[in-house]
Amino acid sequence: MRTPLQKDEKVLLITRTSWITLILPAFLALVGLIIAYFIDFFGWGLAASVPLLLYFLYKYLEWRVNIWGVTNYRVIDETGLLSHYAKESPLEKINNVSYDQTLFGRILNYGHVEIQTAAEIGSTDYHNVHGPKLLKDTITLGQADYKTLQLTSQAVHMANAIGLNKSNTSQSGSSSGIATELEKLFELKQKGVLSEEEYSKAKSRILNS
Repeated sequence: MRTPLQKDEKVLLITRTSWITLILPAFLALVGLIIAYFIDFFGWGLAASVPLLLYFLYKYLEWRVNIWGVTNYRVIDETGLLSHYAKESPLEKINNVSYDQTLFGRILNYGHVEIQTAAEIGSTDYHNVHGPKLLKDTITLGQADYKTLQLTSQAVHMANAIGLNKSNTSQSGSSSGIATELEKLFELKQKGVLSEEEYSKAKSRILNS
């Protein structure tokens, strides 16, 4: 993947279009080799085969660099062999991921993936994706991990804001326990388990205990 990674960012999955997109270029390259072997008359057979072989090489290299990458922060769509184009969809902006496969797609493990985001473009379609279910599941899992990371970070910041940073107190064990309880409490509020009033009362009980 040519897109630089951010700090603490790691790659979860790299996938490409299905190998079936290389069938035609490979077939033409094979035809070129046959021409070069059986119809080589004063070098014309070899001359006719070279463009076909170069076409296959170009399509293969293009297949290698045109990728979809999933990291713990975003989904990256990269294209271009001689040039480079990259499109990113942050995990936090993705509302829904779906995929569908034809009968042959299920047999050969390729299909169509649609990503709906909160951005103005609405949705992004990926066609002939190798392992569409794996791509969809990886994005969903990455979203869950990202949300958990964000909730933990927000809870820690909240604990620090009210003076519970254990590095600034002599009762580090007690402060750590309070911070943990606040993290759990904040997560319940974010999930909708607790209302704002219930959250405030429970937070007050923890801080005053």
